[in-house]
Amino acid sequence: MMPLSKNCSLMLFSTIASLAPTHPVLAVEPVAVIFDTDITGDVDDVLALAMLHTLADRGECSIEAVTISKINPLAAPFVDAVNTFYGRPDIPIGATREAQRRESKYLALCKEKNEDGSLRFPHDMVDSQDVPDAVSVLRKTLASSPDRSIVLIQVGLASNLADLVESVGDEFSPLTGRELIKQKVRLTSVMAGAFRPVDGNSHYLEANVRNGVAAMQRFASQWPEECSVIWSDFLIGLRAPYPRESIARDFRYSSDHIVREAYLLHSGPEHDRPTWDLTSVLVAIRPDDDYFSLSGPGRVRVEADGFTVYTPSEDGRDRYLFMSEPQRLRVVEIQRALVSQPPR
Repeated sequence: MMPLSKNCSLMLFSTIASLAPTHPVLAVEPVAVIFDTDITGDVDDVLALAMLHTLADRGECSIEAVTISKINPLAAPFVDAVNTFYGRPDIPIGATREAQRRESKYLALCKEKNEDGSLRFPHDMVDSQDVPDAVSVLRKTLASSPDRSIVLIQVGLASNLADLVESVGDEFSPLTGRELIKQKVRLTSVMAGAFRPVDGNSHYLEANVRNGVAAMQRFASQWPEECSVIWSDFLIGLRAPYPRESIARDFRYSSDHIVREAYLLHSGPEHDRPTWDLTSVLVAIRPDDDYFSLSGPGRVRVEADGFTVYTPSEDGRDRYLFMSEPQRLRVVEIQRALVSQPPR
């Protein structure tokens, strides 16, 4: 799909303001967020979680829960360590029991100890198996939230959200997952797909879809029509890499910084890592700040090989992001500022 005209894109972008919470200048309360992440392989999940904590420090959001969509015994302890580092050790964490298993270059940071035997990055959790399953955390968090208050940010496999939409009533709510989503979720921001050619490849299979095709198909086909979904596809994060100079300069306020060390273990000091997951956070919390433009409404379909197809539709549930060069420059700069800000 070709980018829309400037006037049309601005008009469409204004639509999101009615679908998602506004910037704190206008908002009465912080945006209530559930962060669903596959925090194991890539490090942009860590940067995105750091960004959420900074936005929470600024009063722009509240992190209601974090759910994990890939299997690694250290994933939940690592999330707990990051949350504790930023002063929020009690955020509920859930983890999938049935999804892709993934090794990690950085999760073991949560096990490192000081000379006196204490943890370098304190936390309570020992193993991902010790936390509740992700769907129960999602259902419990949604059930206890005000109607149409939750913004769901999914940056990884769709297994948890697909299982949520198919869930049945339980001790947290008699509602089915689909009914609970319709009642409680205001907006879903997803990092997945490729709706335009990537380096000349018009059939690019993006990893979050390719690595869990069945789950993404279930999510795309069953998520309620009434609950708007914004897709940040592969090209968006690819065009907004996190600058290596920030890793070198901006974290000097702490000699032991879990985010900086995770980045270095994953990408090293000479790489500007694309920020796919951060873009989904940014548009979800600051939808009216013109960091991105939006496609028209439509519907996303996931094919058997993992290719994502966007079909325009006047009453469609889905929109996807694109950005101009001036927007790209602003996105890179604000993501750097938010990720590297010292904890409150």
